[in-house]
Amino acid sequence: MSKEKIVINGEEHVIASGKNLDDLLDILELEKRSIAIELNQNLIPKSEWVNHIVKSGDKIEIVQFVGGGF
Repeated sequence: MSKEKIVINGEEHVIASGKNLDDLLDILELEKRSIAIELNQNLIPKSEWVNHIVKSGDKIEIVQFVGGGF
């Protein structure tokens, strides 16, 4: 099984080949409801996560929205 070397929020990770952004969130055990993903400096709409296969060298920023206030 081949692997992909990627950077997530500035940290290197190695994942199995063939994974998409939606799979990546499952692997990282993140709640998909309140997340935005930037792939190589492009914001990817949630509806497109399953269409973007992660490749070696990809730089991914995952932002979790946190509610709250005063």
